[in-house]
Amino acid sequence: MMRAMLAKQLKGVPKEQQEQIISAISKNPDLFKKIAEETQKKIKAGKSQTAATLETMREHQEELKKAFQGM
Repeated sequence: MMRAMLAKQLKGVPKEQQEQIISAISKNPDLFKKIAEETQKKIKAGKSQTAATLETMREHQEELKKAFQGM
């Protein structure tokens, strides 16, 4: 179910990249949950979705690199 939801959200992304993203999220659900929660807090504080997402991703850049390197 989660896989289908992610695939729908990633529509337009090349299939190989979709698989990498889905795999990283599946292997590190706590990290991606934490990123999502922090992003939502920033959006509620008044930042745009794009700004909040970019800021949160930068804050977790090293963790994200590790998540995608282990693939």
